[in-house]
Amino acid sequence: MSKSASRARLLEIIRRRSFGRGEVTLASGRKSDFYFNLKPTMMDPEGATLLAELTYEALKDDGYDYIGGLEMGAVPLAGAIAQISWIKGHPIAAFFVRKKPKEHGARLAIEGLTRDETLAGKRIVVVEDVTTTGGSAMKAVETLREAGAEVSLVFTMVDREEGAAEAFAAAGLSFRALYKAREFL
Repeated sequence: MSKSASRARLLEIIRRRSFGRGEVTLASGRKSDFYFNLKPTMMDPEGATLLAELTYEALKDDGYDYIGGLEMGAVPLAGAIAQISWIKGHPIAAFFVRKKPKEHGARLAIEGLTRDETLAGKRIVVVEDVTTTGGSAMKAVETLREAGAEVSLVFTMVDREEGAAEAFAAAGLSFRALYKAREFL
């Protein structure tokens, strides 16, 4: 399937499985009359594959060492993208950032690394399922930067176009999206 055909097919899947109308309160606290819940698309075999392939294709030449983001939305994305990257012969390792470290076990803020593995000095792309103001992704970016990671890009599946681009620019981050909300409205 061509890239444009894959993108069109994924848009159909997101529209059918993950887009809705009706009043909701977003993670940012804002109210909206439409919403995206990408989890049904991320858990669908075809949807997950297309999300991973299109994201991998968009990032493969950028030289990132790791891909990940804030739990929950980034977890299935990062795992699927890492798997596709291995299959395509250009592996990008995955991780995720906890909203808060667990109070038991290893008590880690960043999961998916071995004990002797570090993100210090590594090129990182933060992925997100849906981005509104950028607040959730910025939590991950802050944690990663504290760990010494070089975060330069936030890549989202759907940009709601409600201020994230400006917030990321102010933080010195590039921002890219597979889709803009207006493509679904």
